[in-house]
Parts: sequence; C-alpha cells; structure tokens
Amino acid sequence: MARGLGVRHEERRHQIADAVLAIVAERGLGAVSLTEVAALAGISPGRVQHYFPAKRQLVEAAFERGNELSAARIKGLAGDAGPRVTLTTVLTELIPYDATTRAHIRVRQSFHAQGFADEGIAARLRGLYEGFHRELAGLIGAEQRAGRIAAGLDAGQAALDLVALAEGLAAYVLLGVTPAAVARERILAAIGGLYP
Repeated sequence: MARGLGVRHEERRHQIADAVLAIVAERGLGAVSLTEVAALAGISPGRVQHYFPAKRQLVEAAFERGNELSAARIKGLAGDAGPRVTLTTVLTELIPYDATTRAHIRVRQSFHAQGFADEGIAARLRGLYEGFHRELAGLIGAEQRAGRIAAGLDAGQAALDLVALAEGLAAYVLLGVTPAAVARERILAAIGGLYP
C-alpha cells in the first residue's frame, strides 16, 4: 500500500513538473504560477502548493524533470554506441530544436540565472557541472586510449569548452540570434576538431 502511494506521489510530482515545462516552452518562465500550473496539470492550486510550496521549488522540479527526460532521450538516441556518438548526442541535445528541448533548455538557462543571485542554486549547479564535465572527459579519454584523439589533449578542458560552446549556442538559439541547425553544425565541427 505504501509503495503504491509513493508511486502515485512521484507520478503527481512528474505531472506538475511536466506542466511547468510545457508552460515554459510556450510562454517562458515568467508565466509559471500555481494557478497556471494547476490548470494545465488538471489539479487544484492547493494540490500544486502541497507538493511545491514555492515557485522556486516548481522551477527546481522542472529543472530536474527536464534533465531526467533529456537523459532518457540521450540514452534512447545513443544506446550503447561508442564514445564519439555518445559525446555527439549529449552535446547536440543541449541545442534546442523542438518544443521538448526548448522547454528543457529554457528552464536550464533560467535556473542558471537564479544561480547568479542564489548561492544554494549556484553550489548545486557547480556539483552537477563537475559530474557532467567528468562524464564527457571520460568519453574523450576513452577515444584517447583508443588512439582516435591525441593523447596530449586535456580531456577535462576539452569537455568544459564543448559544454560552454553548446550552452552559449543554446542561448543564441533561444534568443533567435542563430538557427538551431547552424548551432548544431558548430557543435559537430568542434567535436570533429578533436579528431586528427
């Protein structure tokens, strides 16, 4: 019985977080409110507030949900492919190209903006980036050990540079500075530049 309640609790949290992602995709983070989220999720504002007492918690939940959905999408796209395909998939998924990725990246960028003024969020992001950079550096290191990327390359620095490029380009795509296809080509060129 308790397990069933736990599952329903988690499903309701996902339902609410998905509603936040949908609102952000369509109208931006400023449109997120208890009333709007409740209406889209088909539940009462009080129920939303029960799960997420503050807007910050709604945004955090959407950030986590977006990351979870993105990880599942990347796993589905890359499967058990080699390091280069996985690296390429991860980095190109940081470029918003449809409603789902646009929502995820908008929430991600909004979460970053909050981190500039909130040390708790900033610390959390630093921890997430440390792990993310380490994972990508591991993929680059695997290619180095296989002789496909020069052994002298600093894998950690290369990972940081690639993520920074992808996220900068993602912001440009969201702002309409550059099209998603152009941003994707820049990422592919930067990855290709690692290989002799």
